[in-house]
Amino acid sequence: MTQIPSPAGASGPHHPLGLARFSLQGRVALVTGASQGLGFAIARAMTACGAQVVINGRDAKRLEHAAQRIVNDLGDQYPRPVRPDAAPFDVADEAAMRAAVAAIEQRHGAIDILVSNVGLRNRKPLGQFDAGEIRALLETDLVAATLLAQAVLPSMQARRHGRLVTVTSIAGLFGRGQDVIYTAAKHGLTGLVRALAAEFGRDGITSNAIAPGGFTTEHNAAAYADPAIRAHFEARTPMGRWGDPEEIAGAAVFLASDAAAYVNGHVLVVDGGMTAAM
Repeated sequence: MTQIPSPAGASGPHHPLGLARFSLQGRVALVTGASQGLGFAIARAMTACGAQVVINGRDAKRLEHAAQRIVNDLGDQYPRPVRPDAAPFDVADEAAMRAAVAAIEQRHGAIDILVSNVGLRNRKPLGQFDAGEIRALLETDLVAATLLAQAVLPSMQARRHGRLVTVTSIAGLFGRGQDVIYTAAKHGLTGLVRALAAEFGRDGITSNAIAPGGFTTEHNAAAYADPAIRAHFEARTPMGRWGDPEEIAGAAVFLASDAAAYVNGHVLVVDGGMTAAM
């Protein structure tokens, strides 16, 4: 049987098969908001898969603690994990962000994977927001991810390879009252992800999103502790429970790996079936 040749830039027979397709060996990954919660789980999984991970947050001490925790967690199963590096900066501070990206690329080489995970939330009626609060939410939840992508894209274009993985929310797929600004920002991220896919796909760069449902993160601790809110999520989720942060990690590794080389412009919902049942 004659084999049809793979198109230029595609994964072909010379690429690893099986589990090796999910390896991130030799890749450099920047994960924002990675000192805890979903970002931490993603950073740990990418480290386990061989990446040199750079974890970001605003608190240097918390980042160092997170990096050491990752090494400790992986020590038995992965005797020689690449220790995560720490890059403390506020994603909403453009100058600090661009300086950090330059420093990472000088220290480790070009960034292959960008996981934009940072997000702020301020639930209240729209009329209670002032202009400064609206701008602050949009700056952190939408503008920062746009500028981060802008900062890492030149080196990805030069190498004709890159993975942009943006953590959005199921709030970015539907309307939600009493949470208007966050919802608007997440809808903006969904559009950003798809527009980046359209603009940079020909450069060998994929852009995809993960839309989580309810997860038992530190950020959601108060909601999870509230019996009414907890029961609401559990009742509306076909799996009948909240997600564990570790359950987001596989989606992120997949989208960052060669296994997802032809996945571009997709929003991967990880919510236990909540939105399917709505």
